[in-house]
Amino acid sequence: MNLPAASRFQFTPDLSICRLLNGLWQVSGGHGRIQPQQAIAAMQDYHQAGFTTWDLADHYGPAEDFIGEFRRQMLALHGPESLKDIQAFTKWVPRPAPMTRQVVTENIQISLDRMGVDCLDLLQFHWWDYRDRAYLDALGHLADLQQAGKIKHLALTNFDTERLQLILDQGIPIVSNQVQFSLVDRRPLVKMAQFCQERGIHLLAYGTLAGGLLSEAYLGQREPSRWGLETASLRKYKQMVDAWGGWAQLQTLLQTLQAIAQKHRVSLANVAVRYVLDQPAVAGVIVGARLGIAEHRQDNAAVFGFSLDAEDHAKIEDALTGARDLYALIGDCGDEYRR
Repeated sequence: MNLPAASRFQFTPDLSICRLLNGLWQVSGGHGRIQPQQAIAAMQDYHQAGFTTWDLADHYGPAEDFIGEFRRQMLALHGPESLKDIQAFTKWVPRPAPMTRQVVTENIQISLDRMGVDCLDLLQFHWWDYRDRAYLDALGHLADLQQAGKIKHLALTNFDTERLQLILDQGIPIVSNQVQFSLVDRRPLVKMAQFCQERGIHLLAYGTLAGGLLSEAYLGQREPSRWGLETASLRKYKQMVDAWGGWAQLQTLLQTLQAIAQKHRVSLANVAVRYVLDQPAVAGVIVGARLGIAEHRQDNAAVFGFSLDAEDHAKIEDALTGARDLYALIGDCGDEYRR
């Protein structure tokens, strides 16, 4: 399987990415038992299929270690040139505390060591409490580490528009912000997407399939209990669906997406992803990879083979009529983590 040119995006002048990123939250637990050897073998399969970009974090269990082992195997099998084709975007998610140069440097070195690299492709920074402005100190030190060659590019995850503007106005060179973005959660369209377009910032979207709820598997199904959902992702996004409009509203949306999918001869999930990929400022969508347990590479590749037309968009908007305004209910991007 070879992905088309449309699957690539020039994220920065020196970094081309696959627009469908492999999400490694699923290896951190709550998504089935991951066997390391099978996981690394699956990573090889993803890479060979053209899915070369990985999203991970320091707290996603063994995710950074998996990248390190994957790189070592790629080096042994294909030589040093093959490593240039891997894009690994990690996150640093510290607990709010004084952010000294030593603290920041030591934590970034841990990621460098685990991933087996001298320089991180992209470091995505998260902060839990805006009231503690030490996040600005941390970002200042991260910018210094970027200048020192330890980080290629700086990014954020789950920051709101107000704080993103504040950080940019401090002169911190942010290239992207990772946010929850789906047909259920369209909060980025209120302020974030337009601001990012104006300032040249990319969005990386996660939760686009609502943990799998936006798929044929739940079309026409009775509402499951919380513990009837088998993964942490499903349980997380079922709560978001409940806040947004509930199971009946979800079924209305799924029926519409299925009709559009049949029209284009793709899957329901493809339609949900295509909608977000087409939105302003979105560079890529993160799709969870349950390495060695389940894979949907062939289906995911179909995202790049069709387009949604005006009729499709009108039907989607109609299916969303009556849903609650999550921006009014929760707040801007990332506010669900700071309530």
